[in-house]
Amino acid sequence: MNLALFDEEGPVRAPNQAERHWFAAYTASNHEKKVEQQLHLRNIETFLPLYAVTRRWRNRTTVKVDRPLFSGYVFVRIACTESAQVLRIPSVRFIVGDGRKAVALPDNEIEALRSGLRLRQVDPYPYVKVGARTRIRSGPFAGLEGLVIRKDDQLRVLLSLDLIKRSIAVHVNADELEPCEHPPGKQEDGPLVRNSTASRRSV
Repeated sequence: MNLALFDEEGPVRAPNQAERHWFAAYTASNHEKKVEQQLHLRNIETFLPLYAVTRRWRNRTTVKVDRPLFSGYVFVRIACTESAQVLRIPSVRFIVGDGRKAVALPDNEIEALRSGLRLRQVDPYPYVKVGARTRIRSGPFAGLEGLVIRKDDQLRVLLSLDLIKRSIAVHVNADELEPCEHPPGKQEDGPLVRNSTASRRSV
């Protein structure tokens, strides 16, 4: 997918402009939390997934800090006609799209993340487009597909959002997984892991 910038004079058009869906808003560096606050003030539904990291200061004290799970992105649930409200926020650079219009994220993926993140520890992970895949058959992320890895001697599954080129590593147990079976020579797209050769572009 390519990225597209939509200005305030040209809000995104769609067949049903009153229907709200989840979109990814790209923000200035380290402004995700500020953007989320501004969106709340405008009564726009937002989702900023966070993960905890431990920081060690020079005085040897440690503190836990919440960082954005998808650096540079805040998710907004809006109708197409409401895109201008999001773009009026100074730290919002653009809404992710395909070069012609904003592209909505699958609602079930975002809702699965919202519910699953309350129950499992996750970490950001370098984006992976292809590879051997598995399906999570039980637990809070049931139905999502990703790549199996081992990190810190623990089993994890990489879940990727192809549109924004970000991945996360979810802690899982082996009995929660099942293989993804596809016909020889064909690898179908899963809910969160997809093949894509498109590059980012802003216009």
